[in-house]
Amino acid sequence: MGIDLLSGFIRSHYEIYEWKHASSILKNDFPDEWKNLISLLENFRLEKSSIVKPGGRKSPISEFIDSFLYKRGWIEKSFDIKIEIDHEIKESPTHRIDCYKNRIALEIEWNNKDPFFDRDLNNFRLLFDMRAISVGIIITRCDNLQEIFDELGRGASYGASTTHMSKLLPRINGGSGGGCPILVFGITKKLYVENV
Repeated sequence: MGIDLLSGFIRSHYEIYEWKHASSILKNDFPDEWKNLISLLENFRLEKSSIVKPGGRKSPISEFIDSFLYKRGWIEKSFDIKIEIDHEIKESPTHRIDCYKNRIALEIEWNNKDPFFDRDLNNFRLLFDMRAISVGIIITRCDNLQEIFDELGRGASYGASTTHMSKLLPRINGGSGGGCPILVFGITKKLYVENV
């Protein structure tokens, strides 16, 4: 399995799901982006302060991931796609990708409504079919983090209809990402640290 290419730390601290050999493609064809991803996952910690902080436009978890990758040349990216059929141009706008570098797209879904997964997977499918990306990556949270949220009195903010692994995997297995190779990392309780 391709996930054997990941470090022991990553395999033990994240719930990992792979679709269509994404790990092998990423490691062998995109070694710089692979190294960035490995470094991100090994350095990330789910800090208590990031959970108890009141919501805003972007969570501290998303901010950490974005800034970590942006410092390494990743960017937020939108694509302007137009398809011409018999001289008629049809526009096919896509949602912006959170982090993009060299044909690798990464989305962070920490605490959005679960239909955001549909948007991400449709984006990956379209961009892969148009040869704009080679691999899609999603970082989200594991279901068992709900226990921590409940203990911290934040359980209502992280409900069953928000983004977590059990909402994502059936969509991938159902073919929502099409032929796009996809790699998913679920943040587990093992990454939690009580920093406040």
